[in-house]
Amino acid sequence: MSQSGRPEVLAYIALGANLGNAQASVLVAIQRVASLPGTRLIRSSSLYRTAPVAATGPDFINAVVAVATRLSAPELLQGLQDIENQAGRLRPYRNAPRTLDLDILLYGDASMNSPALRLPHPRMHERAFVLVPLAEIAPDKVRPEQLGALAFQAIERLAATAP
Repeated sequence: MSQSGRPEVLAYIALGANLGNAQASVLVAIQRVASLPGTRLIRSSSLYRTAPVAATGPDFINAVVAVATRLSAPELLQGLQDIENQAGRLRPYRNAPRTLDLDILLYGDASMNSPALRLPHPRMHERAFVLVPLAEIAPDKVRPEQLGALAFQAIERLAATAP
C-alpha cells in the first residue's frame, strides 16, 4: 500500500459481529484497524448490543472508531476486508450472520460511488447501531433528529472499549 507522502484523512469505521465471541472479535478488530499501515486510532466508542437489522442470527456487538489514515479509501477498504477475512468472514448471502463486519462510514469529506465503495455509507442514517456509537465519538456527525428517527431500534450500551 503506497500511503507515504499522502496527508492524513479522518475516517469513521463501523464494526460489528454476531457469530462466535462477537465482543472479543470487535475488540481485536479495533486493534487490527489501528495497525493498518499509515493508520492510527483516534477514538473508539463503547460497545453496543443490538438485534439484527435486515439480517438474521444472534444479537450483534457493534462499535465505531475514528482513525487518521494515509491510506486511500480503496486501500482502507481492502485493509478492512483483509481483517474480515482473517476473522473468518464468509458471505454466503446478503446480510448473513457474520464473524466480523467492517464498513467505512465516512472518509474525510469524500463522496464516492463505485461498485466497490460508496461514501458516505449509503445506509448509515437508517441504523441506530451505527449512529448511536458514531454520535458518542463524533457528536457533530449526527443530528438529534436522526437519532430520534431511530428510537424504535433497541440498542444497549455495554461498556467502554479498552483502546
